[in-house]
Amino acid sequence: MNATLLHHLAKVELHCHLDGSLSLPMIRRLAARIGQPLPAADADLAKLVQAPATATNLMDYLRPFDFIRPLLQDHDALAMAAHDVAAQAAAENVRYIELRFAPEFSMDRGLTATQAIEAVVDGLAQAQADFDLTANVLVCAMRQSAGAMNQQVFAAAVPLLGRGVVGGDFAGNEADFPPSTFTATIAYAQSRHVPLTLHAGECHCAQNIAETLAAGVTRIGHATAIQNHPDLIQQFVTAGATAELCLTSNLQTRAAADLSEYPYAQLRAAGAKLTINTDNRTVSNVDLTHEYGEFVRAFGVTAADFLTFNQDAARAAFISQADQAALVQRLATEYAPYV
Repeated sequence: MNATLLHHLAKVELHCHLDGSLSLPMIRRLAARIGQPLPAADADLAKLVQAPATATNLMDYLRPFDFIRPLLQDHDALAMAAHDVAAQAAAENVRYIELRFAPEFSMDRGLTATQAIEAVVDGLAQAQADFDLTANVLVCAMRQSAGAMNQQVFAAAVPLLGRGVVGGDFAGNEADFPPSTFTATIAYAQSRHVPLTLHAGECHCAQNIAETLAAGVTRIGHATAIQNHPDLIQQFVTAGATAELCLTSNLQTRAAADLSEYPYAQLRAAGAKLTINTDNRTVSNVDLTHEYGEFVRAFGVTAADFLTFNQDAARAAFISQADQAALVQRLATEYAPYV
């Protein structure tokens, strides 16, 4: 399959970070609004907002986010940013996307968590009017942040569930903050019926995946450390869990040193539900079409496989069963010429 065909395939994306995915033109627009100087050449700007091809570790990979944070401190900036990322997704035939962001990181200049979330919802609502896709929000709690802040974020999300917000996530410094350090916040979100996905297994710690499953969370971002843990893989499959795979990002952060350490083949052989995602379109300098190409080259993935992955993503999406079923059927129709 060539890049043109991969581009045309209908897609679902469950793991995409707003602040890691702004286009360079949008970054320039947002910087101009607040008078933040930028390098004149896009190549020089890219050095500020893209991670190195091989970062030292996850925290090294996350440094570009510090550059973006000041740009996303008011309603219009967040709405513009959300629309920008949704437009990128729509341009490569993404039919459904869950865009995640941390409201805490947009509260530096007076926005409340509610206002930050509403701004992203507004931007995605405009994108849905403009493009052929459905776009919803996942609110990220930061695992290194105080429990009170994270409960504030989830409390703000609850009234917006079903109105543009569909769930939550825990992101950030996984190595120092495993799930066992914020079980109370997980329970708080679950008690308020916030569907959850967690980053787990992105820092060489399979135990974090086990703890996530034990907490009743069955969508897991990355899950890279599950490689060579057959009992945990079976537990993952038995739980009906879905992995949000982010191949390029995981190679950059050295969550997997190379393809031989990547868990795709073992998960696939075990019958796990898998989805393909960008993680951060700009920080990793990828789109979904690129990621699909990587899976073709590395693992011999076929169009029929992509249909399976996308239908599994549709079934794992935090939307109603009726909406899931409609998306599954649409994917089947759109893939019919290719499988």
